[in-house]
Amino acid sequence: MIGAREAFTARAAKQILVFDGGYGTAIQDYKLQEADYRGSLELTKDQKGNNDLLSLTRPDIVREITDAYLAAGSDIACTNTFNANKISQGDYGAEHLVRELNIASAT
Repeated sequence: MIGAREAFTARAAKQILVFDGGYGTAIQDYKLQEADYRGSLELTKDQKGNNDLLSLTRPDIVREITDAYLAAGSDIACTNTFNANKISQGDYGAEHLVRELNIASAT
């Protein structure tokens, strides 16, 4: 059985692989409100613009964006984790969610 690394390397040797696009710019097209970002999470700060949080509160949007990039011909899909780190999430008072954000974004 061929492993994921071997399959990726073999495919990359045969063709140029295309990455998906930016999640942040795609998310902006949805014109979301603060409540869309926050969901049912009890956070003390405004969450509007916390795109990584959508992996928990609106995974349907993240999936829709990923599916659109794949349908457009992307070979490689990234995760919605541009700011899923303690420093960036600290701005939103959501640093305690970093691990959960990364796991949700990768699955």
